[in-house]
Amino acid sequence: MAVHKRSYRAYIGPVTPQRTRWWVITRYSLAGAFSSRVSVVLFVICLVPSLLAAVTIYVANSETARTLLELRNANNILAIDNRFFLRLMAVQGWLALFLTAWVGPLMVSPDLTNNALPLFLSRPISRAEYVAAKIAVLSIILSSVTWVPLLLLFLIQAQLSITPWLGPNLFIAGAVIVGSFLWIALLSLVALAISAYVRWRIVATGLMVAVIFIPAGFGAVVNAVLRTKWGMLLNVPYTLSLIWADLFRYPLPFQMVPVSAAWFSLLAVAAISLILLHKQVQARQVVRG
Repeated sequence: MAVHKRSYRAYIGPVTPQRTRWWVITRYSLAGAFSSRVSVVLFVICLVPSLLAAVTIYVANSETARTLLELRNANNILAIDNRFFLRLMAVQGWLALFLTAWVGPLMVSPDLTNNALPLFLSRPISRAEYVAAKIAVLSIILSSVTWVPLLLLFLIQAQLSITPWLGPNLFIAGAVIVGSFLWIALLSLVALAISAYVRWRIVATGLMVAVIFIPAGFGAVVNAVLRTKWGMLLNVPYTLSLIWADLFRYPLPFQMVPVSAAWFSLLAVAAISLILLHKQVQARQVVRG
């Protein structure tokens, strides 16, 4: 068929550098993650505890506010210490789980369903860069509801505190960063692995929550049958709480396994998720004879 319209020209504009080209995937995936109103509502809900914590910090450091609220003798309730940030970390972390369960299924499954993955990998983008781009999406979203608001609250408390507070409590900032990065990495890898194997969003959302909580039941069975405590390593909420408590220097009254074993358990889950994701994310060429 003859082509009569010859006004097409090659693109001569600026080209994205090859090293940062995978950020294009991150940008468009991030926009797609917030295309749903449910995603926006869940994101706003995740920020509510941090807002309430900011009000608590202000009241705890303001004599006038405590007088108006008749909380002069409530120093123990309004104590801003490692226990306060540990509890806030737990609330933000579990809200981040439900946010990931809703947003995560949209990361890989649409590309596999629509056979778009070979198009991505046919460009100068490797599988590692593709996975890194998807992880970056979840990392940006989850960072906005975990360590970023907690560090802002930490700085607010350091600024408002009348007594020297920053120096003795500097370890809290490190605990927030390390604990958040561990949880973000685990959630991101598990969510991407599930998204790569499960195409239905509702099923993937339920499976995301199930993967975190259901193994705890198997761990309880192992403890009962073998009369041991090592089954607690299958309990992700427990192992995560144990690691967070150790980072925040807050001893738990029911420590059943070493903290090092808890680290190994969560890192093993992340490694298994990465292996499963690596097997599924690859370009395939379908040849029809």
